[in-house]
Amino acid sequence: MGVGRSDDNDASTAGRNAAKAALAGPDPRLLIVFCADSYDLPALVQAVAEAAPGVPLVGCSTAGELSVSGNEAGAGDATVVVTALGGSGFSVATRHASAAAEDGGLRQAGFDAAGCMSDVEPLPHNVLMVLTDGLAGDQEEVVRGTYRAVGATVPLVGGCAGDDLKMTATYQFHGTEVMRNAVVAVAIASDAPLGIGVRHGWRRVGDPMLVTNSDGNRLFTLDDQPALDTYLRKLGAPAEAYTDPAAFTRFALTHPLGLSRRSGEEVRFVAEADFHERSLVCIANVAKGGLAWFMEGDEESVLQATDAACSEALIALGDAPPLGLVAFDCIARRGVVGDEGIQREVDRLADFANGAPVAGFYTYGEFARTRGTTGFHNQTLVVLAVA
Repeated sequence: MGVGRSDDNDASTAGRNAAKAALAGPDPRLLIVFCADSYDLPALVQAVAEAAPGVPLVGCSTAGELSVSGNEAGAGDATVVVTALGGSGFSVATRHASAAAEDGGLRQAGFDAAGCMSDVEPLPHNVLMVLTDGLAGDQEEVVRGTYRAVGATVPLVGGCAGDDLKMTATYQFHGTEVMRNAVVAVAIASDAPLGIGVRHGWRRVGDPMLVTNSDGNRLFTLDDQPALDTYLRKLGAPAEAYTDPAAFTRFALTHPLGLSRRSGEEVRFVAEADFHERSLVCIANVAKGGLAWFMEGDEESVLQATDAACSEALIALGDAPPLGLVAFDCIARRGVVGDEGIQREVDRLADFANGAPVAGFYTYGEFARTRGTTGFHNQTLVVLAVA
């Protein structure tokens, strides 16, 4: 596994330089591109593809990029990070599918894209990586689709593309295609272990509440009270968050919603407030009749979660040293720790990698499933360790 990064302002130059640095090893099997949406994206992915003709390429736009390679470790907001995975121990297959309603929506797209798992060699370890449009709707539908295609035995990992918090349009890459409203899937089979770790680092605030009215990802009432009013009042939101959508988003980034699920606790990013209906819009389903609570965190809790996610991913490798780590880190966690905390988190990722490269991006949602049918997360860190 190799990782390259460039902050050149020219898209073609940035893509070419990052790809050249990532392609340090022989026999590349897969290229993964994480980059700022401010680039000329078609030119960028074309330049990356030309650096290794015929090698499958996937990727997405981000809300920030992170990388560790050699003595360089850091996070950026207007960069491109390219990861190259290669060698005879890997088998890789890729597909993409449209998530538009007329094409069957997110569930059908997840099912169609996940079909690439049938195209890899029957090696003992495998994982399905998905990269999706974080603004396209209930991302749990993607999980349901992939589960229908590959079942519960194939681990799932990945993240939702971002657009630097503009919340207007995100982009997914497959080959030299740049798409919106798509699901891109990568089947990776390996003769060595692959490990997944997932932690969020948020703490409960106050008592649990009953979701008394909801519809999909829209939450209308908690304990029969308007959800938006309850959220702002109980969390002591600043006055501007009551009327200004941008101020509300800044506040909501660090105050997610916790949900009680049979599989444990799940976190939901509160993406939007409807000031007319007094409702909350989350990035995934909030089931009526369930228990919910508000959450908050600080730098210490977020960094503790980083340590736990990395440890969990590496334990799965057994005695095998990591070739590298791929991190899917929610943009909300970055909002908690600030610029200095971000560097501390990347330094921790580098310590766990123990000299191996690290690549990742700041997401609008994360995928991680090692068993069962659930697997979409918000405001969480997911780490894939490759041996």
